[in-house]
Amino acid sequence: MLLLVAVGLCTTGRASLAKLQPEKKGKTPTVQVEMRNVLYHFTDQVAVHILQLHGMLPPTQPASLPVFDDVQSFTLAINSAAITISTEALSNVMNQYVFAAPDAPIKEVTVTTAGSNIKVQGKLPAQGGIEFETEGTAMATPDGLIRIHTHKIKAAHISVKGLMDLLGIKISQLINMQKVPGVRLEGDDLILDPERILPPPHITGRVTEVQIQGDQILQIFGNRPQPEAVHQRSENYMAYRGAQLRFGKLTMSDSDLVLIDMDPQDPFDFSLEHYKEQLVAGYTKTTPAFGLRVFMRDFNKLPHLTAQQRAMPARPQATAQRR
Repeated sequence: MLLLVAVGLCTTGRASLAKLQPEKKGKTPTVQVEMRNVLYHFTDQVAVHILQLHGMLPPTQPASLPVFDDVQSFTLAINSAAITISTEALSNVMNQYVFAAPDAPIKEVTVTTAGSNIKVQGKLPAQGGIEFETEGTAMATPDGLIRIHTHKIKAAHISVKGLMDLLGIKISQLINMQKVPGVRLEGDDLILDPERILPPPHITGRVTEVQIQGDQILQIFGNRPQPEAVHQRSENYMAYRGAQLRFGKLTMSDSDLVLIDMDPQDPFDFSLEHYKEQLVAGYTKTTPAFGLRVFMRDFNKLPHLTAQQRAMPARPQATAQRR
């Protein structure tokens, strides 16, 4: 028994984010994923900037496989990652997905930053459309969610936090969040679940750190990746290896697919909804082991995009790309 434990510890110590390890025998094989400097679109208006990521792509249905053309067919399971989302993109998430239902308790949400704080503004339909504003600090909770701890509350542009505290009233008593996906209130604090607030493909992972960087909200999932062990390649890319994966008419067994940015001077702007157009605008190479290296045009550089598609979301500043 001692020998088995020692072997297990040695094996764990050698693990590296730079290498996609094969699945252990006896387990269902799962596609392994690495990403570097990718602006990953969930919709045209909602994207996150994946600085670096290591994880898996498990299918959502048993005995199935991930299919690029079906965002409901897989989950992006994150082991470790550094990901930012802009306040503009988060505002779009809130309005177009989280509070999109006609009877949602909050409407016209705007998220901004003020130094190291986050401001959330909106209207409360149940209270006659009264405008409100909260300001607080963001942090990771012990169970891997995001807490916005509220310091200030305004209603109709009047500060009411002190009066509410005096009367023993909390925001959670005034706003019913029971039917809202991925959002709840604890007292005056707003709790966000990254696994549920984003459109599909859904992500899973444990947030361990949150920082405000200008208008970007940085989320660390799992252990913060070490700079010297994050990636094998120098370009911006998305790598999928092992198990089965389908995209278009092609199904890969023991997948070896790397999507590579044709213009590494800025983040790899990738959209699952438009990946075929990006694929056609680029070119593909086959490795001697029948792997595929797909060089793709950035989504926002496709020639036939509308002005709205080109403009949203705002691309991260260069200072945030190389953290």
